[in-house]
Amino acid sequence: MAEFVRVIDVVDVPDPGKTLVEVDGEMVALFHVQDGWYAIDDVCTHDGGPLADGELRDFRIACPRHGAKFDIRTGAALTMPAVRPTRAHDVKVEDGGVWVRLREAAAAQGPAAAGHGAAAHGAATHGDSAPDGNVAGLPAAGTPAATPVSAGLGESGSPAAGVASPPANGAALVSGQPLCEDAVREILKEVKDPELFVNIVDLGLIYGVTLSDAAEAPGKQHVAVDMTMTSPACPAGPQLIADTKRALTQRPDVSAVEVRIVMDPPWTPDRMTEAARDQLGIF
Repeated sequence: MAEFVRVIDVVDVPDPGKTLVEVDGEMVALFHVQDGWYAIDDVCTHDGGPLADGELRDFRIACPRHGAKFDIRTGAALTMPAVRPTRAHDVKVEDGGVWVRLREAAAAQGPAAAGHGAAAHGAATHGDSAPDGNVAGLPAAGTPAATPVSAGLGESGSPAAGVASPPANGAALVSGQPLCEDAVREILKEVKDPELFVNIVDLGLIYGVTLSDAAEAPGKQHVAVDMTMTSPACPAGPQLIADTKRALTQRPDVSAVEVRIVMDPPWTPDRMTEAARDQLGIF
């Protein structure tokens, strides 16, 4: 097990306050809140954002990139787009200094089970009761996520092994309607993010839909979908592209589907619908 390392003097961090420290060559976000000291990896598990640069409110830190929130006491992921906890570490206060000991990995139910926070005036470490390390309604941290595929957004990507394809009834739901943007969006509600289990329309990933007559196939249309990702390196990108094409080409009046990845403006949580927020337990 790693040893405690003195990282800073107690007087150097206000309450509430935060700072970035280095422990055994790793960057750790250190927090001083309500006379307690807490430490977690300075890494958002969604796309690697620097948590120490985020906004601190009580015991929550928000990633400055996409707004995912984490519990500083346990490392628990509290809001999407993060669904996995970040690693929390042991902290103690001794001889006027703050000491941090790295933990090996984030526990399935959050490191608080073993104790990691430190009172401002006590040398011994102790734990705080807190929720488990997962977003409500999503798989436990110990549950394997969908097998990631290449981070590149190749349009010919296929679903990862073991991941079910989207239901084949999306096109049937609007089969009696003329193909239009609303019909396309209704079909795309059958395509779900493999980690969040929320459809890509309610997540706010669809920026635009363009329909045009297919010159090579009279009576059919070419569908172009402008889609974004929750982060530039989203591992589910190739799967979402493939599932989008598959869902739309089920329509007999669709000649071809083009998925164009758009990262400007970048995705933010406020693009989600109320339905998505309710499903993810975000209020």
